[in-house]
Amino acid sequence: MRQSTTNFDVIILGAGAAGLMCALTAGQRGRRVLLLERSDKAGAKIVISGGGRCNFTNLGIAPDRFVSGNPHFCVSALRRYTQWDFIDLVSRHRIAYHEKTLGQLFCDGSARAIVAMLLEECERGGVTLRFGQNISGVSKPDGFRVETYSGIFTAPALVLATGGLSIPKMGATGFSHDVARRFGLRVTETRPGLVPFRAEPGAAGFDASLAGVSLDAIVSCGARSFRENILFTHRGLSGPAILQISSYWRPGASIAIDLLPGMDAIGFLKERKRTRPRASGRAVLAEMLPARLAQALAEAHLPAGEMANIPDRTLGALAEHLKGWRFAPQDTEGFAKAEVTVGGIDTRDLSSKTMEARHVSGLYAVGEAVDVTGWLGGYNFQWAWSSGWSAGQAV
Repeated sequence: MRQSTTNFDVIILGAGAAGLMCALTAGQRGRRVLLLERSDKAGAKIVISGGGRCNFTNLGIAPDRFVSGNPHFCVSALRRYTQWDFIDLVSRHRIAYHEKTLGQLFCDGSARAIVAMLLEECERGGVTLRFGQNISGVSKPDGFRVETYSGIFTAPALVLATGGLSIPKMGATGFSHDVARRFGLRVTETRPGLVPFRAEPGAAGFDASLAGVSLDAIVSCGARSFRENILFTHRGLSGPAILQISSYWRPGASIAIDLLPGMDAIGFLKERKRTRPRASGRAVLAEMLPARLAQALAEAHLPAGEMANIPDRTLGALAEHLKGWRFAPQDTEGFAKAEVTVGGIDTRDLSSKTMEARHVSGLYAVGEAVDVTGWLGGYNFQWAWSSGWSAGQAV
């Protein structure tokens, strides 16, 4: 049976954060917009983000808090549509929100309020949304032609907004990357970002018995450092500081962990040797660290007995370990546990102002599909809003 063809000004593939923002922006400019989504609802990752409360942006948005092959690419979009612009939109819809640590903004209530807001704005722009759309073909005989099992759609502009490879159980695929390659755009190496690490069994004297232990630490990889909590798991390390540094880590590299940030470890241990000579090393370490971690460290690095009998060189070696534990991850937990994809459509092939492909007129890419990855804490949503808005202004 012959399928009918429907014409639009722009077709957007993917009704996630970036796709919705692009659609509402273009629609409110008077463009005839078709938004196609493979699943049966919009904004699936928005709904689960931030523990269901959506960390929708960050007060501290800055270009140096994004990872990309071209660190300057994100500057234009982030300046043209800022966190304050999105906060203003949230406020206009009377969505209550609050600031947590480090400038992170969360909804007071459900993340579904953000999805409802974006859908309402799409409705204002007359956007046509179609769900459950499995795309069987994308071509450009003249304008763009998108074939689905329910129809054929054409438009002079096509926006790739289907995201990256993270959280495949929610339907994540490399579809945008595949389409980009088909049209001659380069795609950089992709890897999991904002993801826990897996450890070799028994690595550095730590094991699964520490699972659940959490503490403040400074985690470093190369020149980049983050100070937040780390969490020991049954398989390795997680927690905000670990997730942050994972976006900078490469297989085979080690990370340095300061378990006592801001403290003079050797000074403390020597002072306790003098003032608590009969205390055990474990008891002294427990003054600074969670009890289970203190016990593991004492067993791995100190002889049994009282502080008075522990040589200063042994305390010095322990202090060095406390301030610079070298941890070599076996691997990450992969895309299944990653919050984002590092890498994507090469920014060298896109305009930083409009997100349009430099050599394919009318083709755009936004959000996680592009080689721009933000820090943990609302940065990736802001990139979605900023890049989606920029493309929406140009299509």
